[in-house]
Amino acid sequence: MSAPTNSPRPTRMSAPERRELVLAAASRAFARGGYAGTSTDAVAKEAGVSQPYVVRMFGTKAELFREVLARALTRIVETFDAELDRLTIDPDSEEFWAQLGAAYAGLIADQDLLLVMMHGFSAGGTPEIGAQARSTMSAIYTQIRTRTGCTPEKAREFIAQGMLINTMLAMRAPEHFDEDPALAELSACVFGGTLDAALADGIHLQDT
Repeated sequence: MSAPTNSPRPTRMSAPERRELVLAAASRAFARGGYAGTSTDAVAKEAGVSQPYVVRMFGTKAELFREVLARALTRIVETFDAELDRLTIDPDSEEFWAQLGAAYAGLIADQDLLLVMMHGFSAGGTPEIGAQARSTMSAIYTQIRTRTGCTPEKAREFIAQGMLINTMLAMRAPEHFDEDPALAELSACVFGGTLDAALADGIHLQDT
């Protein structure tokens, strides 16, 4: 008779951990295919679970996407809050805005997050998604205005720069900037010191 082993049993994932696993997989799937082009089956395959399991957990595809979009917004708001807690806030200082912008550009390392937000904005024709997308933009604008004390025009300028970053990522500009000198110049202006990170992540996306 063999002696009993002391090997630890595999730890079973908790319900919140399973939910986070599916949300992370959904972020990757929606970032690639957008809201209209991604099915709950595609999310299930990405997560390594069954499609009925995803439906039981989130209900509809719209509700799943809404949670993914909310997750992206939370990450962005927390990133800005952390930086605003650290910085000396001066809405008239270009250095202050450059530092705050660098915090947003740092999110390039997780392109899925920014692309999910873009897909949320472009799915505005779907009523429940459109309402949340508008709320997302409102939340970011309100955070910038109230925490920095800047003018509406400055908040618009700052958010517009962030949206340009998102647009360049959505068109995969960092992966193709060497094909067009004008695109290369614009990419350097948009990404600045984060261009290398964008390129590294772009290469990763091409390989997957």
